[in-house]
Amino acid sequence: MTDTRRLVTLGLFVAIAGVLHAVEAWLPLPVPVPGVKLGLANIVSLAVIDLYGWREALVVAAARVVLGSLLGGAFLGPSFALGISGAAASTLAMAYAHSRWRPSLSLVGVSVLGAAVHNIAQITAAALLVASAAVFWYLPYLLLFALPTGLATGFTAAYFLAKLSRAGG
Repeated sequence: MTDTRRLVTLGLFVAIAGVLHAVEAWLPLPVPVPGVKLGLANIVSLAVIDLYGWREALVVAAARVVLGSLLGGAFLGPSFALGISGAAASTLAMAYAHSRWRPSLSLVGVSVLGAAVHNIAQITAAALLVASAAVFWYLPYLLLFALPTGLATGFTAAYFLAKLSRAGG
């Protein structure tokens, strides 16, 4: 793959992830628990990890948080800090698991791990922002939802990558 094609493809992944990030923020919560989201943009992170590696995935994740927060009007606010901490930590954890434990750990398993790490990183960032560890009471509730959301994004990413492979991409 030429450098230009690689750059354009990664730019498209940033655009797709940014739009998914922004659109998900506009959707009503699927459950009445604040902070629980599907994590649709993680589908892109998983695909980039699988196709390109952790460095590119980290760049795409950071760029999509910046793009998504600009579109949502929350750039450099508290929600930006929570988003960038969760995206960076989950992308690095998924990339590590993908490089060390695949194929024993499926892409869906990598996704569930990423969802859990995303929640842990966001609660840690929230604790730092409010200078209180009291917010950790909320972590078990978020981790409870990491399993179904990680399963959903993992199965979607695996489906996308299988289709891409069959298409010769």
